[in-house]
Amino acid sequence: MLKIITWLEAHMGTCSFHEQAGIACPGCGIQRSILALLKGDILESLLLFPALLPLLGMFAFLAIHLIFNLKHGALVLKIFYITNTIIVLGNFIYNIIIH
Repeated sequence: MLKIITWLEAHMGTCSFHEQAGIACPGCGIQRSILALLKGDILESLLLFPALLPLLGMFAFLAIHLIFNLKHGALVLKIFYITNTIIVLGNFIYNIIIH
């Protein structure tokens, strides 16, 4: 696992939106957040990109729903989607205001 983390750290992409506009895009921080989560630092992961854990939860629920065709799965996925959108946009606005 350490080799994977080291490789990912060495090969992180750059945000062209941030380079061009000078402000962080709504997805800025997700790579660093994933790395922090892989290292076991959940708090740092949440600080870098607050929507990562809800996004992972949504994708996990999506996989379960696709396999088992849950009765209210589509509704739960809509709620996940709306919640994640609010978190991402809220974080984006917050980052614009503080920077």
